[in-house]
Amino acid sequence: MRYLSSLKPEDFKNKICLLRLDFNAEDNWRLKASLPTINFLLKNSQAVVILSHRGRPKGFEKALSLRGVSKELSREIGRPVVFIPHFRFKEIKDLISASPKGAVFLLENLRFIEGEAENNPALAEHLASLGDIYVNDAFAVSHRANASVVAVTKYLPSYAGFGMEKEITHLSRVMRKPAKPLMVVLGGLKIEGKLDVYKNLRGKASAFLVGGALTEDLMPKLQLPKILLPIDFKLGPKRSIRDIGPKAIKEFKKEISKAKTIIWNGPVGDVSQKKFSAGTRAIAEAISGNKKAFKVVGGGETVMFLKKLKLDKKIDFVSTGGGAMLEFLAGKKLPGIAALQ
Repeated sequence: MRYLSSLKPEDFKNKICLLRLDFNAEDNWRLKASLPTINFLLKNSQAVVILSHRGRPKGFEKALSLRGVSKELSREIGRPVVFIPHFRFKEIKDLISASPKGAVFLLENLRFIEGEAENNPALAEHLASLGDIYVNDAFAVSHRANASVVAVTKYLPSYAGFGMEKEITHLSRVMRKPAKPLMVVLGGLKIEGKLDVYKNLRGKASAFLVGGALTEDLMPKLQLPKILLPIDFKLGPKRSIRDIGPKAIKEFKKEISKAKTIIWNGPVGDVSQKKFSAGTRAIAEAISGNKKAFKVVGGGETVMFLKKLKLDKKIDFVSTGGGAMLEFLAGKKLPGIAALQ
């Protein structure tokens, strides 16, 4: 793996850096997580050209434009950000070449252009033509083989940013050599990826605490060892499971209190409704309150819930990835990381 941290400031002299970030979040927490990388490149390179995406648009969708992000980014870094609303690459390249040292550019949502999701090499070559060096600090999208994540690395010297390096370091730690007991808390709506995490970590984990709508998917698989399902629930319409009940909360908190390593991905209830968020609140408080454990949390909905409770600062490592975190912990090779190796 080639890391940005292995380079010296002089390696960036007169270089234009192409920086892949992920602004696909409810607020700017992913942007803030990338500030160390952004500021390092601003200090040492000629200019920084930022690539990102938002949502899954079909063509141009104004609501998913990154124009507003350019203003947030400008406030965070304390300098103007030039927003580029088109993909006329020769014009963009001429604009960047004529810019003063320290200039920052943000391209429009890459998913507005055909070829990004398909990992199109022609698009990647166009993107690469805008810079001299490529840095990926977008762990959250690195499980996708996109043109700005994978194919672009074929055309430029490419490195993992500081945020990406932290993701790899901390997630590798809890996956390979966790302090035991290791407790894994899994929730959310989708079962995809979570059974793979179970298969990869079941030899190291003491228990998998499962809640949320995921519970209904696992009910037929009760024979799986180490999976602890809720013993009571709060039910919603059509008797669907919407939250864990008070007995399950008590049992889960007891297990969490024993842990020396905790991994959490996905709320254990429907946190969009206050009446079904009590279980997730209790789990969040129990995890953040365990001072002897190394705690890793990921998944956008889970992180946003922690932030609302002001408990995110009590977590040892907050991953910017949801699906990417699950795939990494399942032992899968992420295309965006493999491309940097």
